Amino acid sequence: MQGPGDERFRVEPEEGGARLDALLAAHLGIPRARARRLVAQGAVSVDGRVAGAGAKGSQIPAGATVEISAAVEAGEERALPEPAAALEVLAEGPGWIALDKPAGTPVHPLSPQEGGTLLNALVARRPEMHGVGEGGLRSGVVHRLDVLTSGVLLFATTQPSWERLREAFRAHRPEKLYRALVLGRLEGEGRVELGLVVARHRPARVRVVDPRHDARGRGARLGRLRWRALESLGAASLIEVALETGHLHQIRASFAHLGHPVAGDRVYGPAELDDPTAAPRQMLHAARLRLDEIAAESPDPDDLAQLLARLRAAR
Repeated sequence: MQGPGDERFRVEPEEGGARLDALLAAHLGIPRARARRLVAQGAVSVDGRVAGAGAKGSQIPAGATVEISAAVEAGEERALPEPAAALEVLAEGPGWIALDKPAGTPVHPLSPQEGGTLLNALVARRPEMHGVGEGGLRSGVVHRLDVLTSGVLLFATTQPSWERLREAFRAHRPEKLYRALVLGRLEGEGRVELGLVVARHRPARVRVVDPRHDARGRGARLGRLRWRALESLGAASLIEVALETGHLHQIRASFAHLGHPVAGDRVYGPAELDDPTAAPRQMLHAARLRLDEIAAESPDPDDLAQLLARLRAAR
């Protein structure tokens, strides 16, 4: 029986045969080492049977149900409260709160001693959040943004709300709109559908594959998005991106594959000296999130606004 805060997913046909630790890493957005620890802790079950410590490399067939027990994983770890840390609330309601995540700030800590994350600041104001959702160091976390990506981030503050929101994210119901500055000239609009697989975890990197034909594409998931060009800025273009699915580095890997990497992206883009925009970090911003009664918007952060102004002045 699935308990409160447990995570569950079904192995899709294109994922059949992938290693258990790789599947966990891809679906949970965690390093493979952490996935292996979950297995070793007895926190992972496959089709109702607890996976033994040696099962991390087992190949899991399509159709299998994988479940992660938050109760086993979370233990008694708590995020360190940081009441003096800045925290900007964009919107809030019963059971949820939407925050404005600055670029460079992680969503949650990876160890009890780590600070400087949004969760550290949030639990200082909402100590009752401890234990919500996955609990422990991920209490209340509904979804994630890359460390260097800015914008709207949603947390659940009660268990019923977390369960409702997680189910909505699994069904791809939220409307997630991003603003991105990409290299090169893009005009019009389009839709992108690509196979994506986590190729490396530390530091994270996603590879584009054809899951139907590429034998290395085991564990690949389809990433779908729509984009619309907003403004041409010489060597770069400002675009709007609406995600239809959610995958680690989906926007960054997809547009790099199309030949238009996000400006300032040191993982998927050109070397620093080859980036004509001289962007200080990856120029990707989660501008809007809407789901049922939830609506939150984040204005362009200062670094993106200043870069856009400089590019406009240089045209």
